[in-house]
Amino acid sequence: MKHLKVVLCVAAVIPTTVSTARGDRARVTAAGRVIALKATDGTVLGASYFPAARPGPGVLLLHQANRDRKSWNDLAPRLAASGINTLTLDMRGHGESGGTPVDKQTPDERERVREQEPGDVETALQCLISQAGVDRDVIGVGGAGALGVIRAVDLARQHPAEVRSIALLSGETMRDGLEFLHQASQLPELFVMADDDEYPPTVEAMELLYITASSPSRKLVHYVAAQEAPWLWFEPFDIGRVPASGGHGTDLFRRHPELPGIVVDWFVTTLMTTPGHAPADTIASARILDRIRTPAGISGATKELLDARRRDPKAQLFPEITVSIIGNDHLRAGDPKLALEVFQLNLLAYPDSADAYTDVAEAYLADGQGDLARRHAEKALALLDAHSSPASSWSDTEPRRGVIRRTAQQILDKADAIR
Repeated sequence: MKHLKVVLCVAAVIPTTVSTARGDRARVTAAGRVIALKATDGTVLGASYFPAARPGPGVLLLHQANRDRKSWNDLAPRLAASGINTLTLDMRGHGESGGTPVDKQTPDERERVREQEPGDVETALQCLISQAGVDRDVIGVGGAGALGVIRAVDLARQHPAEVRSIALLSGETMRDGLEFLHQASQLPELFVMADDDEYPPTVEAMELLYITASSPSRKLVHYVAAQEAPWLWFEPFDIGRVPASGGHGTDLFRRHPELPGIVVDWFVTTLMTTPGHAPADTIASARILDRIRTPAGISGATKELLDARRRDPKAQLFPEITVSIIGNDHLRAGDPKLALEVFQLNLLAYPDSADAYTDVAEAYLADGQGDLARRHAEKALALLDAHSSPASSWSDTEPRRGVIRRTAQQILDKADAIR
């Protein structure tokens, strides 16, 4: 973000108390700082800053049209407690921000506000990255409702190198945003929606975002109901005309108390544990998994992985465990050669996995290649003994490690018999 200006943020300390993500609803107190930002036209924008105790990434949270920044008060302190510096913003006309209140805006005023919103969000981003200890190259953005989602995606589109993760709750975006999501093939994206959202067709809009996005690490959280809510009115207009049901945007936090923890875990993974990356998801990887399931598609999937790795050495296009299941289906069907091709692709993607080495060893054993079976089983045992990496990308429990160890040892015993 070297092209961003640093802005002066005037702040005052206030206490904020929220519930934790645990089911016991224990109370946690965190410090938030009320910040006054000045937009490019001089309008004062209200914001709150929740600093982490140590240097780390930052997250900007943008609310939905019928709420203000306080709707993030269940989430922001938890992000700060996890090590993520967090800024919440009152959009123009909402909460403590200046401008005509959103429920009193004329159509012409709404249009002017829409034109000013991108600059307001940019001002908030500049404030966030100006804070001491914020890693300005590792930023996440969260958006709720049509207002927050549109602006979150737009900010990620404007700053693709710095925005490393986004979380979108119950909203939609325009054509340029959809094109960006489709092109951002390695951007981790969390999509959250509920069937009982009081603003249909939000579910269909979110599903469109999800299927348009191309990242294999995107994640979908879909709260299912027997049927969708009836359509009453448009979300951004005539605030108060549609009764809140608890199914839209940040309102979901109260109805689903586990959701703040899901969002926190998402940003911790994508901004701290593996910045800019998340584990590949089976549903999100459906296209390439379909290729791997066909004999003719394995070589193409291998090339696709190698191409992605040239652009990003940490890229993952599919989950290890899902491809292991596909390979084991071939093995059980009596086709060890096809199983071996699948397992070798999996090992290429996950070279530190003892589980993946054991799969390859089993395929070699079934194909009568005892020496290669032995070599890969020994490698699996060496990885388990070293404890330098998890047993696999999806499990590192002692029971799972025990299963891998026993399987590898059985392969060694059988390999000796066919030498």
